[in-house]
Amino acid sequence: MSARFQVGDTVRVRQAAPPGHVRTPTFIRGRTGVVSQLMGAHANPEELAYGRPGKPEIPLYRVQFRQTELWPDYGGQAADSAVVDIYEHWLEMPEGMS
Repeated sequence: MSARFQVGDTVRVRQAAPPGHVRTPTFIRGRTGVVSQLMGAHANPEELAYGRPGKPEIPLYRVQFRQTELWPDYGGQAADSAVVDIYEHWLEMPEGMS
């Protein structure tokens, strides 16, 4: 499997609203987090939902977000975070990073 991102990389979730069945929650789109784990390559669930084979398999990442990045009015501890599994085609490098 050829993964574009590695553990520790800062990534941004694409800000997109494509029609159809998607597996990326709206509240994380456009948000920045850090890859905490590479979960292997899996069939694309967005393709599987339409009865297609979901090939080629794509990398799945576990991405950690600060709660304050997701919810600007968050009143908990500054170190609180949320972890979301996200497929590679939804991830990009943040502007200014290479």
